[in-house]
Amino acid sequence: MEMKRRIHLELRNRTPSDVRELVLDNCRSTEGKIQGLTEEFVNLEFLSLINVGLVSVANLPKLAKLKKLELSDNRISSGLDVLAEKLPNLRHLNLSGNKLKDMSTLEPLKKLENLKSLDLFNCEVTNLNDYRESVFKLLPQLTYLDGYDIEDREASDSDGEVDEEDDDDDDEDDGM
Repeated sequence: MEMKRRIHLELRNRTPSDVRELVLDNCRSTEGKIQGLTEEFVNLEFLSLINVGLVSVANLPKLAKLKKLELSDNRISSGLDVLAEKLPNLRHLNLSGNKLKDMSTLEPLKKLENLKSLDLFNCEVTNLNDYRESVFKLLPQLTYLDGYDIEDREASDSDGEVDEEDDDDDDEDDGM
């Protein structure tokens, strides 16, 4: 299904300003670009664009309240500077499974002052020597990289996610 049509269906008779979460996973992006998403989504806090064939995030609208962005399994290799410009409150960014090859492509993320969690699993950049150390040095605002902090401690569910209000249903695996 095409991205614009999927957004239309996801609205379900709501206005874009009513939408807090938008999941567009596995739909088609024409020419590898984001389409149909506008600045009218003023209250959007979570956007998921997993496996939609994105090559670029250049068409991303300004979404001031967006806290979590899922972009895994796309073909993004550069152009991350748009994120700081359009998503000033972004806290969690998942770029796993993209075509990010070197540290310089991550440089623009320095401008995302609220970024706490970054996932880069299955990106070529993770094969670089001292990858984790280099990313934490480049992005001092980060708390978690690929689900682990600088001391290699795993993120708890509540730290790794934006949805603080739902964390009471994650307790079943903590039983002793």
